Amino acid sequence: MTDSVRHACSFLFVPATQPERLPKALASGADLVIADWEDAVAPADKERARTALADALAALPAPQRARLLVRINSEATPWFAADLQALAQLTAQGLAGAVVPKAERAQTLQAVARAAGPQAALVPLVESVAGLAAADALAAAPQVARLAFGHLDFQVDAGMACAEDEQELLPVRMALVLASRRAGLAAPIDGVTVDTRNPERMGRDAERARRMGFGGKLCIHPAQVPVLHAAFDPDEAAVTHAQRVRQALEQAGGGVCVLDGRMVDAPVLAQAEQTLLRHARALQRLARV
Repeated sequence: MTDSVRHACSFLFVPATQPERLPKALASGADLVIADWEDAVAPADKERARTALADALAALPAPQRARLLVRINSEATPWFAADLQALAQLTAQGLAGAVVPKAERAQTLQAVARAAGPQAALVPLVESVAGLAAADALAAAPQVARLAFGHLDFQVDAGMACAEDEQELLPVRMALVLASRRAGLAAPIDGVTVDTRNPERMGRDAERARRMGFGGKLCIHPAQVPVLHAAFDPDEAAVTHAQRVRQALEQAGGGVCVLDGRMVDAPVLAQAEQTLLRHARALQRLARV
């Protein structure tokens, strides 16, 4: 389960109270789908959300169950304990794991991991100043596959008023990239783009995330998924160049060489290998669809 979460680029939210949307979300091309028990569900509907997800999961084939996560309610809410009980049953049936909102303590993640079982992957959402301060501890907690950034809640907690380009959040995003690297995790997941009718904005946000070292992004509408993939998946020219870099270094016996007038050495090769790996995962996604 952890590998599917580590390698995913696109994560599409669906309210758990609308289980009929799960098959559509799974067919959208998204790598993983997040059934939401938290923000998308009213307090009076929390129990119905748990039941609806359990029923929907039972009707799905195993490969699709393995592409599902659930966002539970935070530790500070009255629904946390019941969510953990329900989570244990879902992961036993093949659910990939849980997104943990308002993550601020490694002890909370340890409790979720115990409830979910050793096969489940955890994705802590860093949504507060306290969560950012604990980023290294969260990243090192058991069964954590990725960190994710809840930038909307973070702005509220920090008293920020960001411009559209969110330049004010660049240090926070970089801190999550570095914490993930220190812990040996896959690159973190960036937050949502709330404007679902603006593919240009989604594209800019996704490009920024990729350039900063994020490995994917949260989505709230199926139309955002192909835009995200277009930003993260290397184009034909990039793949061809990466293949030529690999070939040039092989022919040079692993030493430094020159390709198209530019020096090619070990870091350039490493970047080329990352490009080819992203391309391979894009091909796997296309084969799945």
